[in-house]
Amino acid sequence: MGEQASDYHRGEMEIQEQLATFDLFMGLTKWGSLAIVAVLLLFIVWFCTPGGFMAGLISAVATAVIGFVLLRAKPEQAH
Repeated sequence: MGEQASDYHRGEMEIQEQLATFDLFMGLTKWGSLAIVAVLLLFIVWFCTPGGFMAGLISAVATAVIGFVLLRAKPEQAH
């Protein structure tokens, strides 16, 4: 079998656009998941427990703050 003609040469192409797309996707996934969890917690506590709206709001805000602190970007460490 002969070799296929291709513009691709391993290790020679720029991947900055792929890295930017991956970083955007991971960020949207991470922060979107946190938002969904906070909203679900608000509604579950509000409608499914006797705690009511304020208990749901407090628990949702607390979850969002803790999630923000845990999920924010960490500074890069030198290797």
